[in-house]
This record gives sequence, structure tokens and C-alpha cells, in this order.
Amino acid sequence: MADGAQYKNTLTDEQYDVLFNKATEAPFTGEYDQHFQEGTYSCAACGTELFTSNTKFDAHCGWPSFYDAKPGAVVFHEDGSLGMKRTEVTCATCGGHLGHVFEGEGLGVPTDQRYCINSVSLVFVPQEAVQ
Repeated sequence: MADGAQYKNTLTDEQYDVLFNKATEAPFTGEYDQHFQEGTYSCAACGTELFTSNTKFDAHCGWPSFYDAKPGAVVFHEDGSLGMKRTEVTCATCGGHLGHVFEGEGLGVPTDQRYCINSVSLVFVPQEAVQ
């Protein structure tokens, strides 16, 4: 696991705890759960572009949900914590914990995947800011 020491002074305590201690923000509290503006979602620690608004959807789970990540932006790890098998999603650049990806839930998205991501691990850049 990445230690994130170089990001300690640039992140809030909650961001650091989620990204580098694998904590989880409370459901339905994150700023991007019900956020659907066009743009890009980047890693709050290192700024790597991770997701676009084109792949964001409302899974009614309490966290921002995406059905795909930008190619090469994330890495997957088996996670056996909490007594269940899950797939953890981390930033490919800094190793920060983003959340988990779930498959086969039948939510009607093209990949049949739900990237369940903590809002505090993300920074949103509106589309008009990148044009």
C-alpha cells in the first residue's frame, strides 16, 4: 500500500485517511454522489485523471458510481477485508485507495460494472475548464 507521505500536507485528514489508510466516507455524504455536471474526476492526491462524467451514473448506493475508468488510470487488488471478497480500486499513479468495483449487478450499464468511489478521493474538473 502506498504511504502517501508526500501528500499529507495537501489533503484533508479525511482525504488522507481514505486514500492512504483505506477508510470509507459515510454513504450519502460525499459531494459527488449526486453530481452530474460534465467533466473529469481526478485523484485528489496526485491529480491523475480517473473517470469522466460520461461513465458516471446514479446507482443509488450512496457513493459516486462509474461504469468504467480511463484506460490505465486505475489498478485492481483483491480485498478480503470485512469477511468478503471484493476488488479494490487504486490510483495507478500514487496508489491511493479510491473504492471498490463490483460486477454483475444488472444495473443496466454497458460494462455491467459499478465503480463505487469515495467522493473525497476525487477532484472534479468541469468540462469548460479543460477546453
